[in-house]
Amino acid sequence: MKKKLGLVALTLVTASVLGACGGKSTKDEQQTLVISTFGLEEDKMQEDVFKPFEEKYNVDIVLETGTSSERYTKLQSNPNSTVDVIELSQANAASGVAEGIFEKIDGSKVPNMENLIDSAKELAADGSGPAYTLNSIGIVYNKEAAGMEIKEWNDLWDPKLKGKISIPDITSTFGPAMLYVASSNQNVDITTDKGEAAFKGITDLSPNVVKTYSKSSDLANMFQSGEIVAAVVGDFAVPIITQANADVAYVVPQSGTYANFNTININANSKNKDLAYKYIDWRLSQEIQEKTSVSLNEAPTNKEVVLDEETAKNKTYGEVAKRTNLVNPTFVNENLESWISQWNRILNK
Repeated sequence: MKKKLGLVALTLVTASVLGACGGKSTKDEQQTLVISTFGLEEDKMQEDVFKPFEEKYNVDIVLETGTSSERYTKLQSNPNSTVDVIELSQANAASGVAEGIFEKIDGSKVPNMENLIDSAKELAADGSGPAYTLNSIGIVYNKEAAGMEIKEWNDLWDPKLKGKISIPDITSTFGPAMLYVASSNQNVDITTDKGEAAFKGITDLSPNVVKTYSKSSDLANMFQSGEIVAAVVGDFAVPIITQANADVAYVVPQSGTYANFNTININANSKNKDLAYKYIDWRLSQEIQEKTSVSLNEAPTNKEVVLDEETAKNKTYGEVAKRTNLVNPTFVNENLESWISQWNRILNK
């Protein structure tokens, strides 16, 4: 991988041609594939996902990285974007499908879609981009610093944690899931009142929240500095936090958790759709998901991938998957604008 494009500017990249001789055939030309993805564990992504794909298909991958909402908003506002493939959270992907921003996926061009777990197959049944991983939220905390044991979501409302916790911002992947947690704290199904009780829960929780975050990687520094003693976090980020902070532990409440599929979609305006389809199939393959389940802490969506007990730790897999509830992306998108305003009034003053 030779280039990376940040969120400030994404420029058109021209594919380089192997060899100095202009008479080379098209098959000898090195194509360029622009992939928009999350910025976590980029070195491991290069080693296990991107570099082997580049070598197999003679392609130069160019990256755009950032949060799901940042990258989706950028693509949404730029019909001439050079992004070919975009990896997004479920809610952002659902918005793109509804707005016609993405190519309707032809499953015959992605053989590994046949090997998806049932829930991932259902998600892609309407031509939406397939899911390459499933993740969920839990609580990571320092028991000694917290001065208490945290086992359940409602423990986060304990006055002992005043000014000591961090939660995902409403615009981040698991921000809406936090509203589901808060609504449950009020013993109300969030879909019955469009989040009214949830914001009562968030208001009650706000004295304990010292900061909301958009990037999970920021939590490692917050724990190290002692700024927080507990946080709600997606399981994909647990290794980043625990490796930097040996005193913290990750807990998934027995009462249940909330999940998100990360999906891959093709920009409807992509000029490299054949190569984009190859990348999607690559990301769904047993070979790659066996690697990324270890290196990136990604729970597999390919049913041929079987994890041992050690590898399954801190993933939405096995017993954790059984007590997982899905966040309805359509419901979220219908209410998100209002939720953002209410959230900011309470937590981001």
